[in-house]
Amino acid sequence: MTIRGIQLTSLVDFPSEVCTTVFYGGCNFRCPWCHNADLVLRPFTLPEISPDEVLNLLSRRRSWVQAVCITGGEPTLAPGLEEFILSLKSCGFKVKLDTNGTQPEVLARLLAGGLLDYVAMDVKAPPEKYNLLTGTRADLEAVRESIALIKNSRVAYEFRTTVVPGLLLEEDFLAIGRLLRGARRYVLQQYRPAGTLLDGNFRDILPYPGATLNNIAQKLQPFFANVEIRI
Repeated sequence: MTIRGIQLTSLVDFPSEVCTTVFYGGCNFRCPWCHNADLVLRPFTLPEISPDEVLNLLSRRRSWVQAVCITGGEPTLAPGLEEFILSLKSCGFKVKLDTNGTQPEVLARLLAGGLLDYVAMDVKAPPEKYNLLTGTRADLEAVRESIALIKNSRVAYEFRTTVVPGLLLEEDFLAIGRLLRGARRYVLQQYRPAGTLLDGNFRDILPYPGATLNNIAQKLQPFFANVEIRI
């Protein structure tokens, strides 16, 4: 579990911030539509980047990048994650964490330590479909614990779900709405077919039309303070 990629500048990974995005290799899920197949299945084939290299790079870009998004893979599996975030915070960077919520003890430490400025948690499906969507046996209690931690925290956050045609139906999103009821922000992410998907069978699946996403978003409004569609 090490850093295996870096995007120097992103305008979309950290809401309202210009950020650098850091990718950790390795994941405990096997979501078939995942765009980061190499990071998930073959992280050892990608160059390893040390935290010191990242910090040195960030220090040279400090005048126009003030935030870092940490993603993966699943970064909460990395043993050195907390120390890396401590280094980022000591340098004055805002930190956003992307997570699947399966390591609530790690999330709890980071939140308690004031080390996160934004958390984005992927909620893959309603509970009864979690194993189907993640391609593995998911720890639903851990997922629920992470949801509660995030909802009860003082940091900015979002829950988000990729709208995967054929796997998730309108009624599934209503079930997710009930699971996350009262959350401040929920994001529907448009499914995007690509050549780098983990499961090649999903590469030719067409995304739902925009009208379908709009209809789902409208029906989810009673559950959340804000519902957003991300294309």
